[in-house]
Amino acid sequence: LRLWLNRVLAAHSEVGDPAVFDNDVFPWIGNLERHWPAIRAEVEALVRSGEEVPAFHDVSPDQYKISKGEQWRSFFLWGFGYTVPANCARCPQTTWALDCVPGLTTAFFSILAPGTHIPRHQVVSKRLINCHLALIVPRQARPGTEGCRIAVDDKIFRWEEGKCLVFDDTYPHEVWNDTAETRVVLFLQFKRPLRQPGRVLGDLFLAAVR
Repeated sequence: LRLWLNRVLAAHSEVGDPAVFDNDVFPWIGNLERHWPAIRAEVEALVRSGEEVPAFHDVSPDQYKISKGEQWRSFFLWGFGYTVPANCARCPQTTWALDCVPGLTTAFFSILAPGTHIPRHQVVSKRLINCHLALIVPRQARPGTEGCRIAVDDKIFRWEEGKCLVFDDTYPHEVWNDTAETRVVLFLQFKRPLRQPGRVLGDLFLAAVR
């Protein structure tokens, strides 16, 4: 059923079905990128506070196959349309900036410790599209490695601070932080623009997951 549904959603997509999107497809991205210094300042303050940020699999237990130990941590503002009021209150500038994102369902600070590897994986529905706003990107690779990077559908991409990377995570993807520093992005999921009946079918699926 999932595979059939994804074929229907791809056929009814108003933005095509590439693995990685041109940012110009989504006019709101420029507005979000303009706010990146304030967003980065809030996550830096969060990290400096010493508050323990939970591991990704502690928030989303079904991610146990790709999230181990404490290396991938996540500070959630939104999750499948539910807000986390206390966390939003801690990050008011970020929360305000997210108002520009149509169809936003999930938003969290994704924090990868040095040496983290997120193995190759893919998710279940084309109803959602991923966006990473790069906030802190290590530049110095460890000897013998290729540094901090993400592979989407076998192509390598590198984050650029203050810029968004928008991709479809139903394509296989994999992440490495082969550096001695922490990598931080603002991880967003938003609804793919769809024509009917794809929109209704996709929303029914999301409602079941929610």
